[in-house]
Amino acid sequence: MDVRQEAREDLAAVLRWSCRLGLNEGVDNHYSVLVPGTDDRFIINPHRRHWSDIRASDLVEVDADGNLVVGDEPPEPTAFFIHWRIHVNCPHARAILHTHMPYATSLTAIAGARLEPIVQPALKFHNQIAYDDAYNGLATDVEEGDRLAGALKDKRVAMLANHGVIATGPSVAHAFNDLYYLERAAQAQVIALSTGLELQRIPQDVCARTFEQMQADRDDQSVRHLDEIKRILDKKEPDYRD
Repeated sequence: MDVRQEAREDLAAVLRWSCRLGLNEGVDNHYSVLVPGTDDRFIINPHRRHWSDIRASDLVEVDADGNLVVGDEPPEPTAFFIHWRIHVNCPHARAILHTHMPYATSLTAIAGARLEPIVQPALKFHNQIAYDDAYNGLATDVEEGDRLAGALKDKRVAMLANHGVIATGPSVAHAFNDLYYLERAAQAQVIALSTGLELQRIPQDVCARTFEQMQADRDDQSVRHLDEIKRILDKKEPDYRD
């Protein structure tokens, strides 16, 4: 399969799956991936299209100036400025997934909150989360996009105060796997906090050791996770590949 078509199908698949999981918010939020073989163009979901029935051919391609290269309508300005400035400033972020998913976003609404090492999935993110503690309005210009990219730096995930989250990776599979487990870890934390009881934190040395163990399996888990998503969609919603 052509690598560019494969990138489109991967992105369409995780958009649909994210909708199934309730990670989307209406017709907002956006996922992008650099066009394979390039560093100056990216593929992204179109302006305010619902994720539930997105097809590979619906995705649009945009250049470094925000010009539409392929597709019917460019993405909204916040999508361009967030995604392009992170793609430019953070070389590890070839795929960028931005959502307002409920549990992780709820943590960004708590002053000084951090993802706590209280459940195993949280250990995937040991020293991998950047926290932007200052909400600064909509990202409608280069300056705000660069500010968010600067907050992310070399981390895989950014938690944006009063806003949502950004998960990045070398591929759609890696970024989505992180996004999924981030929400599960945040869900466990919110439920634990709701009890009003003291959190039982895992010691830092155990966190660090477990993170390294998880890193050894990260590539395989990420790829197989996406492969399974596409296998299920191929049975029930194969038109995502169109």
